Amino acid sequence: MTWRMPHEGAPHERTWMAFPRAGLTLGEGEAWQETAYRAWSDVALAIARFEPVTMLVDPTETARARGLLGSAVEIVETPLDEFWMRDVGPTFVIDDERPDVLGAVDWIFNGWGAPAWAQWEASALVARSVAAEIGAERISSVLVNEGGGIHVDGEGTVLLTETVQLDPNRNPFADRDRVEAEMARTLGAEKAIWLPRGLTRDYDEFGTRGHVDIVAAFSSPGTLLLHSQDDPAHPDFAVTRDLKALLRDKTDAAGRPLEIIDVPAPTTLRDDEGYVDWSYINHLVVDDGVIACGFGEEAADARAREILAGAYPGREVVTVDARAIFARGGGIHCITQQQPKTPAQAGARS
Repeated sequence: MTWRMPHEGAPHERTWMAFPRAGLTLGEGEAWQETAYRAWSDVALAIARFEPVTMLVDPTETARARGLLGSAVEIVETPLDEFWMRDVGPTFVIDDERPDVLGAVDWIFNGWGAPAWAQWEASALVARSVAAEIGAERISSVLVNEGGGIHVDGEGTVLLTETVQLDPNRNPFADRDRVEAEMARTLGAEKAIWLPRGLTRDYDEFGTRGHVDIVAAFSSPGTLLLHSQDDPAHPDFAVTRDLKALLRDKTDAAGRPLEIIDVPAPTTLRDDEGYVDWSYINHLVVDDGVIACGFGEEAADARAREILAGAYPGREVVTVDARAIFARGGGIHCITQQQPKTPAQAGARS
């Protein structure tokens, strides 16, 4: 069998999410907690305009989730602690030789490197429970990894970050060759492009230490959207400048030089915790649409919509305020996971 992770823009069967529940990520105080419930729900309802959404909900939050989501979103009860679906859920893959089979890669999840604050015992089981729920073939992996730590072009190229897959708190015995071999086995990746690091905020206590899905994303094979911090007062000015210089010299699995499209950051530099990592790269591509992060900056949000519309022609770009999500450590891409249609499904419904 040959597994392959399709590009995010390939046809979807649905999008998976997980609803917030009490804990460190949700935070304290009813008003503050409500910002998370509302943000996750707003994202789900925006996606549901384009394709089905299934929301995993801890039994303690079922009533609240039903009240906010109504009948627009399917609810599946399952125990949760963390609720970043991109990271705790499976990475879905297909097998072109078996067109009716869906695969679900079950990475090991240890709370982004087993920090003292993280809770992950329940969410570490989510990938296998989702695979069982939909009858997907589970692909077990010994690699500690998260879905936000990878991005693919669907044609054999994967983006990785040295401080994620080679993190000694994740994979103390891994090297590039071992990681790349596992990416080939599970995702069909023929070439890995390694970034040396991610954005500055991501290395704070509650960060992932370099997730790529806030930095760069393939809008199509050969074309890479890249976060650009244009203000020299922000430490990511140097980070994104250096990443662009590195990526200019890279080619993909087909040998194509990468066409890089800069996606400027919003103008806000800091919040109460320090320099922000607000990024429009952390969007979700859905059937006929793109769900984009918004940051309450009318001009910057509109500019991002224009860039994304050009990068994904024929798709409607919808902005959802993501500030409450970023305040907790991620964005729209981080809280979602697309389930692609199998080749048989795509062929039957095309």
